[in-house]
Amino acid sequence: MDFQPVIEGFATVFEPTNLLYCLIGVVVGMLVGVLPGLGPAATIAILLPVTFGIEPVTAIIMLAGIFYGAQYGGTITSVLLRLPGEASSVVTVFDGYALAKRGKAGTALGIAAIGSFIGGTVSIFGLTLFAPLVAGWALKFGPAEYAALALLGILLVATISSGSKLKAVIAAAVGLLLATVGRDLFTGTARFTFDNLQLIDGLGFVPIAMGLFGLGEILYGLEERHRAETLTPAVVGRKWPSRADLKQSSGAFGRGSVIGFLLGILPGGGATIASMAGYAVEKKVSKTPEKFGHGAVQGVAGPETANNAAATSSFIPLLTLGIPANATMAVMFGALLIQGITPGPQLVDEHPDLFWGVVNSMYVGNILLLLMALPLVGVFVKVLQVRAAILAPITALITLVGAYTLNNSIFDVGVVVLFGAIGYVMKKTGFDPGPLVLAFVLGSLLESNVRRALLLFDGNPGGFFTRPISAVLIIFIIVAITVPIIQAAHKRAHAAKRFHTTPASQHDELTRR
Repeated sequence: MDFQPVIEGFATVFEPTNLLYCLIGVVVGMLVGVLPGLGPAATIAILLPVTFGIEPVTAIIMLAGIFYGAQYGGTITSVLLRLPGEASSVVTVFDGYALAKRGKAGTALGIAAIGSFIGGTVSIFGLTLFAPLVAGWALKFGPAEYAALALLGILLVATISSGSKLKAVIAAAVGLLLATVGRDLFTGTARFTFDNLQLIDGLGFVPIAMGLFGLGEILYGLEERHRAETLTPAVVGRKWPSRADLKQSSGAFGRGSVIGFLLGILPGGGATIASMAGYAVEKKVSKTPEKFGHGAVQGVAGPETANNAAATSSFIPLLTLGIPANATMAVMFGALLIQGITPGPQLVDEHPDLFWGVVNSMYVGNILLLLMALPLVGVFVKVLQVRAAILAPITALITLVGAYTLNNSIFDVGVVVLFGAIGYVMKKTGFDPGPLVLAFVLGSLLESNVRRALLLFDGNPGGFFTRPISAVLIIFIIVAITVPIIQAAHKRAHAAKRFHTTPASQHDELTRR
């Protein structure tokens, strides 16, 4: 591996402007993590118009800082208020808040900050080593491989992500349908435009993302924000873990880094799944699992290390394959396209300053995160006291103004409002907007490459199995479809067997359950 571009990437990072925007991104990210209901995807979507006047490298460095900074910000409310500011901080509530009730909130926050730094740094090192290798391997991809990879990504998002699998599949199907709106790339025929010239080039990704993740999250987050205002923050106390706490957490730091790195690469995985897996593993390997949920430091160290590691490694499929692994990466994908940068195997060679500048900025960003996390806790707690009635309208106004500045078009504002309402309804009814956005992003890639591949294969779908890489990916697709079906059937069979072997007097109780 040639390390010259890596070294030059550090020169890019240490330019004063890039350092400033890295700092801004990390601080904004922590603030976003603190505010329940907003999240990095929503914030990045809202800030997309702001990046128009910024250099591409600088813009992506700032947006990346928002993403991994938010992973730690959500920990603050999880520990102090028992209210996760981020989905990836849900499991931190169990032991973080228990430690806070015992007067060890500072210990929990300190362990989380150290774990976030270790997990992020290990994952960045892995990103530095493996991303160029993945990009080199991806150069062998043709239309068949990209079609299979895009379909696999959509299916994994729908089947691996938390929540109802059926609702995730429905959301992904809607996203694929929305991706077909506009002019057919091969025939030029208008599809689903309803004779509206504004739709002839298709729906824009940025207005959809700003609506679903920006306006929709703001509307839905008002309920959670209102609940947060009724809670009293725990006393932080000592802000640095003891030597014994660090010793107990050392194994969790290592395991969480590996788990997070691996799950972050996987489409549909990401920080939330990684944090849950990190917590489950720590409880499994612990000699005292009964302490979990009652203030075990490993219950904070494991998930917090894993979620930051996953946040970093999720950049690998985005930058090297052009495939976003989660909803936030889908918004980052849109940010790169706005800057005229197409993520994919050629990115490392065509834009080494951007690729290595963004990767190396994460080293600096994680150091800034570690240095600022604890001193700024008091400031972030005060931010939580800002009334939602003040904060939400200002954020919504910024979103709508940003939507208008995209193309100076009222139509884009209407799209944002429409998808804001759709996003709110989706959240209220238990639909995750993430699969919809990811399917929308991957839909055009899937359609164009399927049709190109069929042209190469003279219309024979069996041609997908004649190429080794696409054949392996299709096998994974079959597994992704059949495994959940088999698991559901096994679960129903087990429940039926249990019902028939239970005494008749207990049947009514089982039925009620």
